[in-house]
Amino acid sequence: MAAGTPPLVIGLMSGTSLDGVDAVLGDFSHTIPKTLGHVQLGFDPELREELLALNEPGPNELERAALAANRLAEHYTQAVKELLAQTGLRPDQIAAIGAHGQTVRHRPELGYTLQLNNPALLAERTGIRVVADFRSRDLAAGGQGAPLVPAFHAAVFSHAEKHRVIVNIGGIANLTDLPPGGNVTGFDCGPGNLLMDAWCQRHTGQPYDVGGSWAASGTPLPQLLAGLLDDPFFRAPPPKSTGRDHFNLAWLEAQLSAAFAPQDVQATLLRLTAQAIHDAVQRHMAGAEEIWLCGGGARNTALVNTLRHAFAASATPVALTDALGVAAEWVEALAFAWLAWRTLHGAPGNLPAVTGATHPCVLGAIYPR
Repeated sequence: MAAGTPPLVIGLMSGTSLDGVDAVLGDFSHTIPKTLGHVQLGFDPELREELLALNEPGPNELERAALAANRLAEHYTQAVKELLAQTGLRPDQIAAIGAHGQTVRHRPELGYTLQLNNPALLAERTGIRVVADFRSRDLAAGGQGAPLVPAFHAAVFSHAEKHRVIVNIGGIANLTDLPPGGNVTGFDCGPGNLLMDAWCQRHTGQPYDVGGSWAASGTPLPQLLAGLLDDPFFRAPPPKSTGRDHFNLAWLEAQLSAAFAPQDVQATLLRLTAQAIHDAVQRHMAGAEEIWLCGGGARNTALVNTLRHAFAASATPVALTDALGVAAEWVEALAFAWLAWRTLHGAPGNLPAVTGATHPCVLGAIYPR
């Protein structure tokens, strides 16, 4: 990286929830990055449906995936331009864009993961260097390729004396264990928002359950919850990661009865997310003193209240990362800005204890401006 490159990086994240693009401008001139601006740009319904459909095999999917990647890059471009307009900055003042891409397949057990993106097009449209394809190198080194955000959590949220756990609730929920003195670990613990969102879309026409109000109108179904939690993934030891390949509506429907009221199923799915998080912390992160939530699920009031109730027995407080200086909904995008900054400096971005890789790796491929 050229000397004098400004320490400003844009992070782009479009996660498993498929609700749109989060764009964050991070200033990395200090150890703890500062958020200078943020933009959220929703997907149009047609693009969202196509990205969702591409999670499963279908006709002409290679061409459809390439076209969707182009459309996604244009969407990313719009988010970047809005962010630059908001902050009054020029493209040449930005060191890089860290663009994760849209995951449509994640099969680390078969040695591959696929994130739709066209970083060359994004670099061309924005005039800014792009860092992309973050997962592949970790996978090549024997890792799961995910989750990657725990390294950022460790850099930004660790405390010298307090044992913290960071819970990122996106489409999938993942945990980062931050005991004092290091030994950082983390893993995907199960579905976050994706099943709740899909079930809500099917039965209410809304893309997600605002504040968890629909789930709160129902009653959890103990037998259904027990059946869902019996999935081997929840018992598998870390390192582990997952996605829509495993947790999807077909997986849910295999356990449903026509007698179940839709709102009761939604209440059960909310409880599933909360229970999986609680059980994983209790099983693998004993001694946790604080639970900090981030991701879109941190804005689901009913889910947050359920988690607080679950951790009340151990007197473990549950709060949002807003109180630590990074708004819950921007943590993941800022993490990919941070990972891109690491890549530009030739610094590793993965944690082998988290992903299972054989060694730390510099992540991502760089597309010049």
